[in-house]
Amino acid sequence: MLQGKTVYIYTFGCQMNDADTEMMAGLLEAMGYERAGSAGEADVILINTCCVRETAENKVWGLLGELKTLKKKRPEVIIGIGGCMPQQPGMADEIAGRAPYVDLVFGTHNRHELPRLLELVYSKGKPLYEVWDKAAVIPEGLPVRRESRLKAWVPIMFGCNNYCTYCIVPYVRGRERSREPGAIVTEVRNLALQGYREVTLLGQNVNSYGKDLPEKVDFADLLKMLNAVDSLWRIRYTTSHPRDFSDKLIKTIASCDKVCENVHLPAQAGSNRILARMNRGYTREYYLGLVERIRTTIPGASLTTDLMVGFPGETQEDFNDTLDLVRRVRYDQAFTFVYNPRSGTPAARMPDQVSEEEKSRRIQELIAVQKEISLARNRAEEGRIHEVLVEGPSENNPAFLTGRTRTNKKVVFSGSESLIGTLADVRIDEGKLTYLAGSLLPAGGRE
Repeated sequence: MLQGKTVYIYTFGCQMNDADTEMMAGLLEAMGYERAGSAGEADVILINTCCVRETAENKVWGLLGELKTLKKKRPEVIIGIGGCMPQQPGMADEIAGRAPYVDLVFGTHNRHELPRLLELVYSKGKPLYEVWDKAAVIPEGLPVRRESRLKAWVPIMFGCNNYCTYCIVPYVRGRERSREPGAIVTEVRNLALQGYREVTLLGQNVNSYGKDLPEKVDFADLLKMLNAVDSLWRIRYTTSHPRDFSDKLIKTIASCDKVCENVHLPAQAGSNRILARMNRGYTREYYLGLVERIRTTIPGASLTTDLMVGFPGETQEDFNDTLDLVRRVRYDQAFTFVYNPRSGTPAARMPDQVSEEEKSRRIQELIAVQKEISLARNRAEEGRIHEVLVEGPSENNPAFLTGRTRTNKKVVFSGSESLIGTLADVRIDEGKLTYLAGSLLPAGGRE
């Protein structure tokens, strides 16, 4: 029945969604599906959604509007929508009302059930809506079709227990559930044997890994286990919650030669009053002390963050505290966002919502400050030599190669395509705003 059938998957959101898409693609490939070059050529179109911000949801609704035309031309096409967005209470009914041509709706907790769900859609010939309220056991050993042959996403846990007042994630991803360390080590070891050289460990809060496991193991312990995997060159991880970033973890990162010196440490705000309203569980003083301990123990580490402006009740003084935090820490890069109310979260019901005009003014000021800092930090790299994992041709100019330093800075340089998949020593010639321009040293790439 599936001979020659094709699938196309749209993905919105975070790295965890990227990993979910790779898993769904692996499941479908095992069923006999082939990958379509475009949605217009596909027999099955899946949308892996995000609902962390309103803009992500709006993009999904816009895409569904475009697919309505395709469905009219080719009614046999199966359209499925899964992930975080349908997991919200009442969203399945809204999808049925606004996009009745959608054939399949599923959530975050039953994405591994995709083969069974598709078979039911085909056999019954009518739409199927199946969204589980909570997750069962974590399925292991599922096939994964990875986008890269060099770097791999490896989820180590699912869900979140933090309940930041602005965040929808705990409601759509559920409570924290850690994978068994043995299963993670086995997966990473197999990836290394297949030629993967870098893994990124994923979780809504990797620092709380293991708290729900019967055996006494934490994230620092897991890093030590993975650091011992042969043929693996680099280990990255995201995301870290500042509240759970222990001194043990800092020392472990410093002592593990494969764990990269790049820390993504979402601050969200620099005002103690706003941090408390966000339920972040730390103060700016604690955060600044943590940054100091990280930079003292892990020399040369790069630091990135997430920052939000316009949270309910944020005054100009609160915003100034965020600007002050940025200037004190001097992040290598910051992902900046305007607060969007998410239905069902406490912050959406808070008084003193900030006007859109004020949010826009503040985000532009924050971006300007961070751009100046990012450029200065990249220019400070000029003349230094970095070990670069060569990933492939540059997207902007295929005549050049691109790769990443251990500190996760993008480097563009001239070299032979034979270097792809190797480690190359590159001298930085010029620091740009979003990347480093460099020159390959005579030694070339190292296996």
